Amino acid sequence: MARVSQEHLDARRRQILDGAALCFARNGFHATSMQDVLKEVGLSAGAVYRYFRGKEELIGAIVGEVLEWIQETFEAAAKETPPPPPDELVGRALAQVLSRKAGAQEGEGSYFPRLIVQVWAETLRNEELASVMHQGYAKVRVAWVKIVEGYQAAGMMRGDIPADHVARVMVATAQGFAAQLALFDEVPIEALQDGLRGLMSMGRPGG
Repeated sequence: MARVSQEHLDARRRQILDGAALCFARNGFHATSMQDVLKEVGLSAGAVYRYFRGKEELIGAIVGEVLEWIQETFEAAAKETPPPPPDELVGRALAQVLSRKAGAQEGEGSYFPRLIVQVWAETLRNEELASVMHQGYAKVRVAWVKIVEGYQAAGMMRGDIPADHVARVMVATAQGFAAQLALFDEVPIEALQDGLRGLMSMGRPGG
């Protein structure tokens, strides 16, 4: 019997992850069954369970992958000297993640914002998923801290504020915008970038 190529295995795993993520974003984790996932991806139970033992493992894989994409984006930015300003950087990161998580059906748009809100809610009750999120968030924050330190070293930002505190706020900005996209749909990334530029332009009265 001919051996299945690694390329084929990777493509099949990608197909399952994308289909499952779309189902979860549409209906939530609890309302989505493995039968729903099988129907979405058009595969047999045996084909899917070859890669994932069940819904919880699928959820963990999807979350870990998204966090890895975000981490890679910020780590690459941290290597630039100086790093791109926050409005450019956050906009770029969101655009890259959203483009990877485009909806599978025409006109559906990106399902990533809806998916990530589902993930946040599930994290509150699922200890294993919470562990994945905590580890991923810690890595993302480390990348952000390096970026902030780059700003401070280049004289682009005050150096008397802890870089970790600034990093947490910048991560929260991206998270908050993702929540807006999930709740209100058509919020352009340019609005986030303009808002950040406005906040960055503020000066103290009489300063």
